[in-house]
Amino acid sequence: MTHAEERTAPHETAVYTHGHHESVLRSHSWRTVENSAAYLIPELRAGLEVLDVGCGPGTITADLAARVAPGRVTAVDAAEDVLVKARATAAERGLDNVEFAVADVHALDFPDDSFDIVHAHQVLQHVGDPVQALREMRRVCRPGGVVAARDSDYGAFTWFPEHPGLDRWSDLYRQVARVNGGEPDAGRRLFSWARRAGFTEVTTTAGTWCFAQPDERAWWSGLWADRTTQSSYARLTVDGGHATREELDEIAGAWRAWGAEEDAWFMVPHGEILCRV
Repeated sequence: MTHAEERTAPHETAVYTHGHHESVLRSHSWRTVENSAAYLIPELRAGLEVLDVGCGPGTITADLAARVAPGRVTAVDAAEDVLVKARATAAERGLDNVEFAVADVHALDFPDDSFDIVHAHQVLQHVGDPVQALREMRRVCRPGGVVAARDSDYGAFTWFPEHPGLDRWSDLYRQVARVNGGEPDAGRRLFSWARRAGFTEVTTTAGTWCFAQPDERAWWSGLWADRTTQSSYARLTVDGGHATREELDEIAGAWRAWGAEEDAWFMVPHGEILCRV
């Protein structure tokens, strides 16, 4: 397949399940290169040109920009509204080597071989065609550069103590995400998607988030309780007939009850790929 042919694929068809409610941005704004892209750090150096796909509120973007300065970072997202927050994040940190744009990862509006690193964090689980997305990321990456992606794997989330309300949350979230066109168990599929996208030199790793300290438990359980009842996910769940408002309230209560347990522990596993172009 030629580069021109790759770009004729259909644009985004999936619905972003989470949306950009405050409860969602609360977690996205916590993310840094250190806690969410450590596998990429050995590839970062001054002077590189980086594309950050699905940048959200821009905290990882800002970290990337600081690490590659005087190189530049171009950050794109499908939603214009969240780019307002991302621009503010860059301005607050005094960064002048970042620019932002709206873009669809299935058809990026950049020439071939434009960037040294093309990065996506928690993006491929939400798109309609992750293989096409990776092809586009490969197309705009220069020879010798890397395409990097990290996605969580909801089916492998693990917590203690066990709670039927969280079991219901897990099943329901995965159901809704798939109806919306995404793949919530993306982490385990990244390597396969990369191979199908044409990459032949792929390094695969795994990383985790772990929430167990009192402040961590309160933060994680609180944001998911709020997300369950107040975010776009809540609206999509009810409007799609997957659950009632009352059921979502019960799940939110289960999150808060779990977070109040003194020995509560939660692990979020991620798949990671570094694909050499």
